[in-house]
Order: sequence, then C-alpha cells, then structure tokens
Amino acid sequence: MKPVGSALHRAGVTADQLTGAGLAMAGVAAVVIGSGHLRWGVVLLALAAVPDLLDGAVAKVAGTSSPRGAFFDSVADRVTDTLILGGIAWHLAITDGGLAPMLAFAVLGSSTLISYERAKAEALGYAAKGGLMERAERIIAIGIGLAFPVLLQPILWLMLALTLFTAGQRFLKVWRQASVARPIERSDTRAAVRFRAWRDATAERSTDWTSGAMWRARREGPRTGRSTHRRAGARRP
Repeated sequence: MKPVGSALHRAGVTADQLTGAGLAMAGVAAVVIGSGHLRWGVVLLALAAVPDLLDGAVAKVAGTSSPRGAFFDSVADRVTDTLILGGIAWHLAITDGGLAPMLAFAVLGSSTLISYERAKAEALGYAAKGGLMERAERIIAIGIGLAFPVLLQPILWLMLALTLFTAGQRFLKVWRQASVARPIERSDTRAAVRFRAWRDATAERSTDWTSGAMWRARREGPRTGRSTHRRAGARRP
C-alpha cells in the first residue's frame, strides 16, 4: 500500500479526503442496495472499501497520522456499516416485508457491540482484538450475499450467529484479563506524570541552588582569608 499511498500524497490527496470519499461511496451503495440493485451494490461496496484501505497509508507517508485521524476513521467505519446494513434492511422491507428487515438490524447491533467491546477494553488498558467475525469478514460476507441474492438472508443469519459468538469471545477475553490484574488508569497515569515532573523540577532547583552556593563559597572563601590577613597585619605594631 505504501507506493499507492505515496502516489496519492504526491497528487495532493489527504487521508481525510479518502475517508470522506469512502463514506460518500457507502451512502450511494446503501441507496443502490435499497432500490434492489444488489450486484451494483457489491461494486459500490468494494469501491467504498478501497479508500478505507488507503487512508492509513497516505497518512503515514504524509506524516499526518494522529489520534484525530484514527477517531475519524473509526467513526467512518461505524457509519459505513450502518449505511450498508440499513440499505439491506430497506431492500428486505420492500421484497420480503415482515420481520426480515430486523435481521439486518440485529447484525448491525451485534457488530456495534463487538466494536464497543474493543474500544472500551482498550480505553481501560486491555486487549480485545480477534474473533471469528471482525469487520473485514463482515464486509466479505455481505458482498457474497449481495452477489448471490438467494443467499442473502442465510448469510445474514450466519453473520448474526458469528458476531454474537465473537462478542462473547471478546467479553471473556477482557474478563479474564481484568480478573488477573488491574491496569493503571488514565487518571493515575496523569497523577504519576505530574508527580514526576514536580519531583524533577524540585531536584533541578535544589541542584542549581547547591551548585551556586558551593561556587560562591569557593569564590568568596579566599577573599575573606586575604581580607582577614590584611586586617591582622594592620593591627601589628
């Protein structure tokens, strides 16, 4: 991805622009899927995934990787998932009706749970990656379902089962980590940093004062001796 990222950077394309383009493409894909053009939806879904693959490479080449960019990218992923599965629910409401659209929303809810578990775990200092049905697998499964409409609902049922299983995997993984050791909380970390900064500054001031006092003592010591000697000599008869 690095050569492509370098070429895009030289062309003046930014990571945020790519993320925004992916969002826009996902919106178009949702409308196309909802209107029943599922195979065109596959094409647009693939096109929406391309900017998501390249924005990180462009950010690294440009030296603009930042927490803000990571936050934007993560939010864009969640919005993209919502748009695509919302388009599928729209399509199912038109073609099948009944409770069929709820299947797509159930997949969306379980997918959001997986993402939330990882975000919350990492905020607390634990690892929660992994599982059978992460985002890449979900996108591939949706693409297969759109390419073969007869398989769409069975694939959604399979996705629902696997995403719930993945949510359970991540929950148990974090539960075990949290039961073994307590990570350093962010507030504790900030307090420790402030204490170390205060301690270092105090030690530096103390060192400067001690060094200055010793320097003045060395400088004034001989003068005091000479002055005393001269006064003593002046009192001699």
